[in-house]
Amino acid sequence: MEEVSAFINTARIYIRMKMIEEAVTTQVAWVLSYVQGGVAEAWKDNLLDELAKGESEVESAEQLFAKIRNDFGETSEEERKIEQLRTIEQAGRTCDEYVQEFKKVARGSGYEGRPLIEEFKRGLNGAIRRKLAEAEEPLTTIGEWQERAVRLDRNQRQSKAEERMLGRNAACPGGNAQPRGGGNTDNRGNQLGPWRDLNAMDVDRGRGGDRTCYHCGK
Repeated sequence: MEEVSAFINTARIYIRMKMIEEAVTTQVAWVLSYVQGGVAEAWKDNLLDELAKGESEVESAEQLFAKIRNDFGETSEEERKIEQLRTIEQAGRTCDEYVQEFKKVARGSGYEGRPLIEEFKRGLNGAIRRKLAEAEEPLTTIGEWQERAVRLDRNQRQSKAEERMLGRNAACPGGNAQPRGGGNTDNRGNQLGPWRDLNAMDVDRGRGGDRTCYHCGK
């Protein structure tokens, strides 16, 4: 557990800088004062009882650190890497991000060859994994799988972005269209009726119904 390593490293540095001249019992008591909560609290009480009875083998701060590491199940770096490798997934991230994290975790895990490829495939999003599995040219190395996955993911995201853009353009093909009927509007968008030039001759007055001569007025 990373928390255990961080705790031990911090305590070790403090003892070397501030408590190097203190008695071992004082150093051990100081470290134990920071072991708190849950199972750790019960573990500390048991150890203090053993120390009081002279039944504990802890005779130095380093022995205490070793006991903490052992009793709280500190795993090796390789074991932690393997655990991470078996659970890492692409999920909502880009394939670029997934590949970079996968490479980081894979280093020091001991995985290589086909087992490493299978773990990489497992973490990929299903759509990408299926397309790569159906590729005409079979992928045989982890490098090929990672490179092709990144390329496919980028293409899919670009295609989706273009589809969204085309969809917006189709919804507004004419830009800011004028109201039907060619009507005029005020600055609030209210339709005012057909636009009319007040200086133009009203030729419609001479069509149909009562007609009037423009010369004599009859």
